[in-house]
Amino acid sequence: MNSSNNIAALQKLSALVDFSNLINSNLELDFTLNNLLLTCFGKLFTTKGLIGLFNEEGKLEIKKSKGLPPSVSQEFPEVTISDYKDNSGFQKFKEKYKFVVCKEIVSSSETRGVLILGERLTKAEYDQDSIEFLNTMVNIASTAIENALMVDKLKSVNRDLDGKVNQLSSLFDLSKEFSSILELNMVSKLLVYSIIGQLLVSKYAVVILEDNQLNILESNINLSKLKAALKTCTPASLSIPISREDFKGEHSEIADLEIELIVPMILKGETKGIVLLGKKKTKQSYSKSDIEFVSSIGSLAMISIENSRLVQDAIEKQRLEKDLEIARNIQKNLLPRKTPVSEVFQIAAYNQSARQVGGDYYDIVRIDKDRIVFAIADVSGKGVQAALLMANLQAFLKSILLQNYALDEASNMINDLVSSNTTDGSFITFFWGQLNEKTKELTYVNAGHNPPLLCRKGQITKLKKGGMILGVMETVIPYESEIVKLQSKDAIVLFTDGITEAMDKHSNEYSDERLEALVLQHFEEDTKSLLDRIVNNVKIFTTGAVQSDDITSMVIKVD
Repeated sequence: MNSSNNIAALQKLSALVDFSNLINSNLELDFTLNNLLLTCFGKLFTTKGLIGLFNEEGKLEIKKSKGLPPSVSQEFPEVTISDYKDNSGFQKFKEKYKFVVCKEIVSSSETRGVLILGERLTKAEYDQDSIEFLNTMVNIASTAIENALMVDKLKSVNRDLDGKVNQLSSLFDLSKEFSSILELNMVSKLLVYSIIGQLLVSKYAVVILEDNQLNILESNINLSKLKAALKTCTPASLSIPISREDFKGEHSEIADLEIELIVPMILKGETKGIVLLGKKKTKQSYSKSDIEFVSSIGSLAMISIENSRLVQDAIEKQRLEKDLEIARNIQKNLLPRKTPVSEVFQIAAYNQSARQVGGDYYDIVRIDKDRIVFAIADVSGKGVQAALLMANLQAFLKSILLQNYALDEASNMINDLVSSNTTDGSFITFFWGQLNEKTKELTYVNAGHNPPLLCRKGQITKLKKGGMILGVMETVIPYESEIVKLQSKDAIVLFTDGITEAMDKHSNEYSDERLEALVLQHFEEDTKSLLDRIVNNVKIFTTGAVQSDDITSMVIKVD
């Protein structure tokens, strides 16, 4: 019992150390709050939660939420730092969404906000160990949150300082600034800050012409009204600055936006954009020098914008290469390095991505001396998003395995966790099974994956029992498991659709029928030989064609 407690304590300590390292690795507030919630979901199996922080006025604002509808921010009551504990609206809000845990986020003896969590997936109450674990996580996170808030304040101060510097900057200084920037958003911000700092304007908009389309880079004007007004204004037709008196007749829609001045942004004698300015806060009219200043920095900005376009393709290529490198490393670390040794079962697996990064995943884990769990999955999409979703799936799988739940119940939990942490229609086809070396039984659940083939004495049985694809929605109809009594020389072949849907140079699919015929012909071979035969047969079939999808397969045989 003491050994078990020690192991559990070490696991918690390890989890807290990992959490501390992660949450302190980045000073962005959104990163910190997001990982605090994700850790609560992953470690405590929480179904929903939110983090609220008190603003400078002492009001509680939702900064991050998961497992809740988008409308939750609109329903959130007005809560202040002085009354949130007794606020009736706050209490009703928690009751409505079934929040059961509320923890203060305290740093430097000051309450920064609250972490609120809903019920657990297991429907079990938060026991003392869970509460203590949560308290420790919140204490660790509070420091990171305070640091992130401090960084945000410093960024705000720096922006103010930049504005003051821009007020004192000459056109010569600004020209050096513009020439050193190649990022479009930074160029537009520098342009706006320079104008605001120098002229103290009330309204502004920076619009450029891209492929004969107007692109609003910066604006504090209602976007829908601005877009409607710009339909009557063709930047290319403007060659000199015009004031309200000159354009209020021809461009009345722009005049209705309380714009006082339109300044063209000219490059090589061609108008590439316009700057729209409202009244000055000083109520003074725009002088000739004001207009010359805006025209000059507008042209400087346009040069930088054009330069940014020239290097945009190179920057995008570098970004994609970096993303692929990250995803490739994530994916490489997901796959098992070694296959567990078994005296009863032979297991072999193969994975080949169609591109640098794939969406297939498999795993083989020994959970005790008698049981081995194996899994195969196909994540929708490619790249970093798919790799991260695979990482989440592996984390969920291994975390739930430690709880020793039945396979069908564990499948319900994994689906709910995946559903709570996926967006943009991502999903996973998934199959996993548990091999019992003592009883020679296979327990499995199929979550919408290509049914594995159980080959016995020249007959194939497809393993279909289970439920819906992971991540589509939270579990409504529970997953079902099936127990299969295995016999000596049985062969189980698992695969992703990259095998059966592999295409030859004439766009013909390899097909399920071709795979089944091959397995029936060679199922008595050892696992590695059968696996190699399947992979090589697919490669021969697709000779001369580009690999269209990831190829993953696993073969299990009973001695």
